[in-house]
Amino acid sequence: MGLGTKIEWTEATWNPVTGCTKISEGCAHCYAERMSHRLRLMGQPNYVNGFELTLHPHVLPMPLKWHKPKSIFVNSMSDLFHRDIPLDFISRTFEVMVRASWHRFQVLTKRAERLAELAGTLPWSDNIWMGVTVEHISWVSRMDYLRKVPAAVRFLSLEPLLGHLPDLDLKGIDWVILGGESGPGARHMEKSWVIDIQQQCRRANVPFFFKQWGGTSKKRAGRLLDGRTFDEMPGETRTLRKVCKEACQQ
Repeated sequence: MGLGTKIEWTEATWNPVTGCTKISEGCAHCYAERMSHRLRLMGQPNYVNGFELTLHPHVLPMPLKWHKPKSIFVNSMSDLFHRDIPLDFISRTFEVMVRASWHRFQVLTKRAERLAELAGTLPWSDNIWMGVTVEHISWVSRMDYLRKVPAAVRFLSLEPLLGHLPDLDLKGIDWVILGGESGPGARHMEKSWVIDIQQQCRRANVPFFFKQWGGTSKKRAGRLLDGRTFDEMPGETRTLRKVCKEACQQ
């Protein structure tokens, strides 16, 4: 739980909480659950409880010690808005993010209702990005809760994408990450679903980041979409389109 990560859209992870409980379809083959059991067997002290929800107050100050600015995925091994995490601990986590103003913090939750419920009690500095997971059309409502949050950047994680998501209302959404499921039992993702989301983002002028095709061998499947990578980030979309337009005209 530190500086290194293989997650394509961030640079580091920070886990003041580990462990979680399943809440929707996307949780069925949770990578964090698999990893936590592996780390427990390796003797990692923060994983002695396996995937049981566990608070780690000693981990809270870590980003303050990282002097080089980084993009940091918060609680990659849990969900900060889990019902069993006390508001006081969530507030302390946010206070660290505010103090560590030289970093960019990317918080992601499936507990969108609790996020919206607590948002007004939390400090939202510009370096805190807030996202929700929408893996299936059943959970599009999470976007409505996200829109109520006063974060500088609101983003969606459509991973693992488990079905077609037509006609998304991307108003108030600043970034979309999309990826297929990977690992044992990975469920299939149709290319047509991906293309449709990419086109929706383009029409709405929302940056689109394609993380992976997934599958049982995500490295072999890769992350190319129609022969190119899509690594767009908030604030970069217009520049990228201008470059592509100029290249096509040459």
